[in-house]
Amino acid sequence: MRANHEKRLQRKEAGDAAPELQDSSLGPELLGTVISRFGQHADIETEDGQLVRCNIRRNIQSLVTGDKVIVRLAVETTATIAGVVEAVHPRHSSLSRPDMYDGIKIIAANIDQILIVSSVVPSFTTQIIDRYLVAAEDTGIAPVIILNKIDLLSEEEAPQVEAALRRYQEIGYPVYKVSSIEGEGVDTIKALLKDKVSVFVGQSGVGKSSLINALLPDAELLTGDVSENSGLGQHTTTTAKLLHFPSGGDLVDSPGVREFALWHLPPERVGWCFIEFRDYIGTCKFRDCKHKNDPGCAITAAFNEGKIFEDRYNNYHRIIDSLDEQRHARHFRNDSD
Repeated sequence: MRANHEKRLQRKEAGDAAPELQDSSLGPELLGTVISRFGQHADIETEDGQLVRCNIRRNIQSLVTGDKVIVRLAVETTATIAGVVEAVHPRHSSLSRPDMYDGIKIIAANIDQILIVSSVVPSFTTQIIDRYLVAAEDTGIAPVIILNKIDLLSEEEAPQVEAALRRYQEIGYPVYKVSSIEGEGVDTIKALLKDKVSVFVGQSGVGKSSLINALLPDAELLTGDVSENSGLGQHTTTTAKLLHFPSGGDLVDSPGVREFALWHLPPERVGWCFIEFRDYIGTCKFRDCKHKNDPGCAITAAFNEGKIFEDRYNNYHRIIDSLDEQRHARHFRNDSD
């Protein structure tokens, strides 16, 4: 099956026809991009700008928004299906998140950068930013930190938030501040998105959809209000979709998630995903060092010497402490099914 899949990419030979469309009714093979996936169908944009809904060949094991594909369009379109996805080109990156029921789930492909959106409402927290940074570093996709709703930043909160953002800049992460409501900083983000495929991630209520609307008004995404009682936003997107910017570049609007769970990562990988830890990893006295109270720990020594910021050091341990709890919750849910 895998050999047949590769042969389609190399030689563009037709394979078994999907039941709905006979091979003889299909035209030549074309290059396309997956705009969105719906069960056994996908909306594909061809190189000439056509948007068509296609069946997916049964030998294609994974297909997500952003995939580059080979399609064949029907000579005569039916009421709903206009072609068939024949094969998928290799991905240069994929964005995955662990699912309590389905394991690791790929939600988008060929992403160039991950924009981590935080905000001062419901609340600003470096713990959530660091969890997203770990998830981004694990994928190898460049992360960018965006603080939204700066128009709501009070004078009392400003010094603490500004200090936290500076710490991220000092360890090498780009940081941008915007107000999707007032438009401040929006043009800077537009320039950042040009000629790249980007995805926005962040907790519900941070204003991802509002920011996308400000960047691309024609998207007309739903905007969810933050509950005054709970402070938690409502999920506003359900299916990943690829959106185009007039000035160049694409945006994957991905399903809203409160945070990426990290239970699938071993502690060693989490440590590597804290980029300022990398110079010290492997230099501790003991191979099984927990980087806490262990004698001869190089990371703890670096922290004590002021080479690692306190909130980053503490957030690392919070993530490590949460791994077993998340794995236990997944095991409990699976046993209960």
